[in-house]
Parts: sequence; C-alpha cells; structure tokens
Amino acid sequence: METTASTTSLASVTLEVTDIEAARRFYTAFGVDRYVRLRASEAHSTGFRGFTLALTVSGPATVDSFLGAAVDAGATVLKPATKSLWGYGGVVQAPDGTICKVATSAKKDTGPATREIDEVVLLLGVEDVKAGKQFYVGQGMTVARSFGGKYAEFAADGSSPVKLALYKRRGLAKDLGVPTDGSGSHRVILGSTGASFTDPDGFAWETATGLDHA
Repeated sequence: METTASTTSLASVTLEVTDIEAARRFYTAFGVDRYVRLRASEAHSTGFRGFTLALTVSGPATVDSFLGAAVDAGATVLKPATKSLWGYGGVVQAPDGTICKVATSAKKDTGPATREIDEVVLLLGVEDVKAGKQFYVGQGMTVARSFGGKYAEFAADGSSPVKLALYKRRGLAKDLGVPTDGSGSHRVILGSTGASFTDPDGFAWETATGLDHA
C-alpha cells in the first residue's frame, strides 16, 4: 500500500501584538486586515524581527496611497517611497513593530490610485536560504521560484492570501533599511495546513485550526 508524503502550506499569518484593538484599527486603516490575524502577546523582542509583509500593487500612486494610510494610522517611515531600477516603493513600520513594504514594478501610473493589492508575500529573513528551502521542501512545500542562495518562493495552494518566501536575512534588513541585529521572539506565527513545527531560523508554525482569529 502506497503512502503519500504529508504536505504543508501557509494557511494564515498571525502577528503577536500587545494591544489587539489598536493593531486591528491600524491594519484595517492600512488596508491589509484580511491578510493577517492578531494574537495578544507580551513576548519580548529587540531589533529586527526577521520578517516583513511585502505588498505588490499596480502603480506609484497606489503605493503612495497605502503608505500614506499607514502613516496616518501611526506607522513610522523607514524608507520613503522612491524610484529605483526595479520600480517604485517604500517601507513603513507598524505601531506594533511589524515592518511592511509596499512596491510596484511600474514606474508610471496608468490610472488613478486604488486600494487594491495584487499580492502579499511574507518574507522570512533566514541565515541560509538553500538550507531553509531544503527544510521546507522536506515539509512538503513546492518551490515556485528560486534564485540561488538569495531568494526562494513557495507555491501557494489557495489556503492563504499570503505567499511565503525566504530571503537572506542580511539582504532583507538592508532592503528594509534596518540593522540586521535582533533577538527574542519573531512575534509572528505561521498557520500550517499540516503539523506544528519550528524552522531552522526559529519561525514557529502551528496547525491552522489551533490559531486565534483576529
């Protein structure tokens, strides 16, 4: 009798916050409330928590709209929106400490700003992308895109509106405009369609049915 390997995919992203109501107000105003869950926690962390929520939108005006809404709701600007070789984007830090990046590959607007998000990726900063990729493949995940030891993105199965990707920790911190150093809790829980586990970089996964809802 044949057995099939167990598979895991990202079902949800839960942020640990000290004030759920304040965090809920922020993420609703920012426009990403449907992408994250919230859990009350007094977990301690210092410096870079090792992850970011990366939003891709249609054009520069929409980038500005999302970043402006975040700042109006209390976010701190880490990197003002600017043009680059790859497009246009900026980085903010939510009042609870979560770092969010909003970007577009378009360098010019083809229409007015919208409140639509094309894609959200949870980027985990890891010490060794190749080792991390191998670990997650061992959990049953499928690699959708990979660029050597710098980046790996996993295929989504529709369980979550958020995709999962791995990025070299040092490179991610530089991209976000923050120091690499950080310690304590990541303050993010990844919902698993399979079993609970912790990855090599300390990111915790819990079976999705056991997660709190925002």
